[in-house]
Amino acid sequence: MRALALTLALTAAPVAASELSSSITDKLILPAFEELAADSRTLARAAQADCDPQSGALRAAYGEAFDAWIAASHYRFGPTETDSRAFALAFWPDSRSKTPKALAGLIRSEDAGIKDPAKFASYSIASRGFYALEFLLYDPQFSTAGTPEYRCALTRAISTDIAATSQAISADWQQNYAAELRAPGSRYQTEDEITQELFKALTTGLQVLDGMRLGRPLGTYQKPRPDRAEARRSGRSLRHVLVSLNALEPLAVALAEGHEDLQEEITAGFAKARTKAEALDDPVFAGVSDPAGRFRIESLQQEIKDLHTLMREDLGPALGVAAGFNALDGD
Repeated sequence: MRALALTLALTAAPVAASELSSSITDKLILPAFEELAADSRTLARAAQADCDPQSGALRAAYGEAFDAWIAASHYRFGPTETDSRAFALAFWPDSRSKTPKALAGLIRSEDAGIKDPAKFASYSIASRGFYALEFLLYDPQFSTAGTPEYRCALTRAISTDIAATSQAISADWQQNYAAELRAPGSRYQTEDEITQELFKALTTGLQVLDGMRLGRPLGTYQKPRPDRAEARRSGRSLRHVLVSLNALEPLAVALAEGHEDLQEEITAGFAKARTKAEALDDPVFAGVSDPAGRFRIESLQQEIKDLHTLMREDLGPALGVAAGFNALDGD
């Protein structure tokens, strides 16, 4: 995917912190959110053209836009945190099943407010975003609930809302926040603070892979939780792991500029994790309930843990920063 190709665009020569953060901002962050905005617009147009949950064009557009969000989602600071935009796009994990409850309430009452984009944007984040839309497109109960006309209107409302939220994030990056990362100023007082923010994004992404995308369905040996796999209804659980690995690697390699041995270790570590993920042949981690399948998934999880350790114990000290608190701590 595009993020991997961008690795080659980042030079191998040592660079100053401000040059490094500018390069990462311009070559990784801005393109990621531009792609999210573009793919989300395509999703909204596809829903307008055909809101049938079985529509191949709608499902394909949904997958492309969801991929783009997963590839950008580790940048959980700045514009993605404004107005809880990250959660409006992706309310997960949903341990109390708020999303199906919220959708059921809307469908049962045929709430007319969904037809007003500004009003719908004020609705509960549980009824918005990619996971809510997944229920409407892929869950047999919700894809047939209520009247076809209302389901269609709700599908379009969620798709339009995703596009608007994604565009707002991208615009904020372009117009405001990118400048904050290119050099110290009002938000970041030193270059080290900027570097720490980027390093935190990397470690947060690995934390999500380990503890949430793999840890939640793994549960415990005595009590595996395959029903907790992310986006299992659309068969995307393993795909999200691969998309995330492919997006995190260029950031890690870029942060290791000037440390060639460390860059090689990072590249090798991501390659090992990717190879194990690609070999799983288990799209929704159903194998967590089978001893042999569970071992393979745990082996993948260990590769990601090893990557996380490499970042904390080698990359962080090389940069002179620590991971620090992130937006997911305490969730």
